[in-house]
Amino acid sequence: MTRGEYAYFQALLKERSGLNLGEDNRSLLDARLRPLLKEFRLTSLSELAAASIRPEAEYLRSCIAQAVTVQESYFFRDKAPFEFFAERILPALVVARRATQQIRIWCAAAATGQEPYSLAMLIAEHQAELDGYSVEIHATDYAKDALVKARKGLYSQFEVQRGLPVSFLIKYFDKREKGWELKQDIRAMVKFGENNLMHAVPGRGFDVIFCRNVLIYFDEPTKRKVLAGLAGALASDGWLVLGAAETTTGLCKDFIIASDAPRGVYRLAKHGATLTAREAPCCVEADESVLARNAKRLAGAKR
Repeated sequence: MTRGEYAYFQALLKERSGLNLGEDNRSLLDARLRPLLKEFRLTSLSELAAASIRPEAEYLRSCIAQAVTVQESYFFRDKAPFEFFAERILPALVVARRATQQIRIWCAAAATGQEPYSLAMLIAEHQAELDGYSVEIHATDYAKDALVKARKGLYSQFEVQRGLPVSFLIKYFDKREKGWELKQDIRAMVKFGENNLMHAVPGRGFDVIFCRNVLIYFDEPTKRKVLAGLAGALASDGWLVLGAAETTTGLCKDFIIASDAPRGVYRLAKHGATLTAREAPCCVEADESVLARNAKRLAGAKR
């Protein structure tokens, strides 16, 4: 892989997923992309770069981005945010939304679905307190393959052993030949859709937004852009839940640290945050200007 070709892949991944690959990630990129050569009947990463730059190669570009993006997810990951959701956020929203009896949750970068399904199970556990309330869980990701798996709600023995309480496995899953399948009533609580945080938010007025362990892969300008979009999508009295290693400090003045909360939980600093990222349906179209820039990079690499 030439320096120019590596720069091309860096730019493509940055535009598609926000992933910021450094110069020391060449071996990682090589390992993640090589399986695509067989799938698309190509002989080298140079051929992969040349094929993906064509305007009609949208599907190939999408496959490249998905192949490199980290899709790490498991049930009740890190525990503390989910405990806080059940013990503090949910009861507070029951009171705050008494007039409308509607609660809206968005799981951004939901990957293969373990996070939104974890929330769905917690909501099912508190159904008595939520009697009469409508709870919507919107779960999005830009990776189509991950969403296909998420919608099926079918997980391997290894996947259900990572973080899922045994009592929940028995109560909310059915054993199948190929693994464990979430019961239909839990799957029905989550609406999955394709969305790219880099370009759009799937709506506004969400009471809770989970966007965990995503910002750590972005550079500072991308973090600022994404946080601005999240601020605009959140209800004025809503909650933002990031990963424990992530912060809004020095990046976005719209948020403050939530009091008596685990690391990564934030509230809006003031009411009436405006939507600063373009609001759009859960889909992303190819950006012709980006394709043109990438074509120039690749052309320069071949000179």
